[in-house]
Amino acid sequence: MIELYHNDMSVCAQKVRFALGEKTLHWKSHHLNLRAGEQQKTEYLKLNPNAVVPTLVDGGRVIIESTVINEYLDDAHPEPRLRPADAGQRARMRLWTKQLDEGVHVATRVISNAIAFRHQKLTLGPEALKMLHDKIPDPKKREESWENVTKGIESRFFVDAVRRFDRLLADMEATLTEESWLAGKEFSLADIGYAPYIRRLQDLQLQFLWDKRPHIPAWSQRVDKRPGYQQAFADWPNEAYASLMKEKGTEAQSRIQAILAAA
Repeated sequence: MIELYHNDMSVCAQKVRFALGEKTLHWKSHHLNLRAGEQQKTEYLKLNPNAVVPTLVDGGRVIIESTVINEYLDDAHPEPRLRPADAGQRARMRLWTKQLDEGVHVATRVISNAIAFRHQKLTLGPEALKMLHDKIPDPKKREESWENVTKGIESRFFVDAVRRFDRLLADMEATLTEESWLAGKEFSLADIGYAPYIRRLQDLQLQFLWDKRPHIPAWSQRVDKRPGYQQAFADWPNEAYASLMKEKGTEAQSRIQAILAAA
């Protein structure tokens, strides 16, 4: 049996649910409330010492890190194939997924917390907020989270995160001008990997970032029609998060536009 420890709005969990949906695999859900710190409980840390989601358990085998999980799923359950048959296109796929782990995900975390999720965390009060941060194992992540939550869009990390997304969207537009999918002619783990990140920008009302990049929304529409989309997003709605991101994202638009104008 496949078990998935996940969260409804986690971009990393969304991309694993997307892959599971594409492969029509049945799985048992263990939904964790990240705001309540359930990912920091002792029993979960035994599975994932990094205190993050998702974690996949397949027949007793524990797999962590969403990029690794999706490659594992394609190895363990090879049909339908989610990596290009062509070696060159497969390498292109991995260059895209590598970017997620080397900067794009951090930029997403910064933008999401600084714009929207900070407001949920601030309601905990100073003492509980500090306790929550003290339990974050990675000191760099702990420092970044504290800055983003306490200072919001004035965080020292915010400008670089916005500019990182602007570069990413430029690269995506250039690729999608020539190809239907990020790795080439075939839908792949690259498209699955990036779908939650583009969805997050949409949820934050930042669609203006691709006003002059028409191939990105066209790609997004193709992604939305994939069979895995339902499990990734539609089956796990969270209206409280959605409304918060819409409200606070709209408020942050002028700040983001100013950052990009000054670049």
